[in-house]
Amino acid sequence: MISVSLKIYIILVAVLGILTAVNAFLPQGDFALQAQEIPIPKPIIALVNAGTVLVLYGILGFIGLKLSQKLGFPDIWDSEIPNKQRFLYPALMGIGIGLFFIVVDLLISTLHAIGPLPHPPFPSSLVVSACAAIGEEIIFRLFFIPFFIWLVSYTIFKRRWQEQVFWVAATISAIAFALGHLPSVMMIFGISEVSAVPPVLMIEILLLNGVLSILAAYYFKKYGFLAAVGVHFWTDFVWHVIWGAV
Repeated sequence: MISVSLKIYIILVAVLGILTAVNAFLPQGDFALQAQEIPIPKPIIALVNAGTVLVLYGILGFIGLKLSQKLGFPDIWDSEIPNKQRFLYPALMGIGIGLFFIVVDLLISTLHAIGPLPHPPFPSSLVVSACAAIGEEIIFRLFFIPFFIWLVSYTIFKRRWQEQVFWVAATISAIAFALGHLPSVMMIFGISEVSAVPPVLMIEILLLNGVLSILAAYYFKKYGFLAAVGVHFWTDFVWHVIWGAV
């Protein structure tokens, strides 16, 4: 019999696949620069994107889900986690992080000639926010952190130092998550080499994405995967959807 948590996970992956396909047909603004170089019909792009999400994200997330249960993380729909901790607290934290993003970008964008970080246009901003909240949390939190803890703490250190290993995993995940945003920023701003990225812009990318990652990891460990998704979604909602429309 399929557990409630697994059913919710399957629904999340299905929603991610659908939204990824839908996003291929929406206006992308500056984010369309890369897509313009690919002469492939949008229905094909949508189908490939959705298929990749369903297979790759679905498998990796399923592995992470099983490992997180093995390691004692709260389940996706853990009966001991009240809904205010699963939904309300992450929403409030995400809104706070989104406001932090806005303030930092306003300050740092005055220190270099490139300008503020870009945002996808509405309604792409809403769809992208949901896709990022589900997809990136599957890869960087649900899969990577439990896998790293299992590999290091369980396999190498024989179930010792799990708490310390968690924070090492969360930090590595945060750095990887932040650096994963660098290629798109370089493409949008027409920067061809990493060495040409202004140092303050690099600091901003690492700071913003690092703060979001560490807090999402903390909420994942404390309240479960849906809490991490909530933190990420509401951060992006404030940052991309609301601030991007200003």
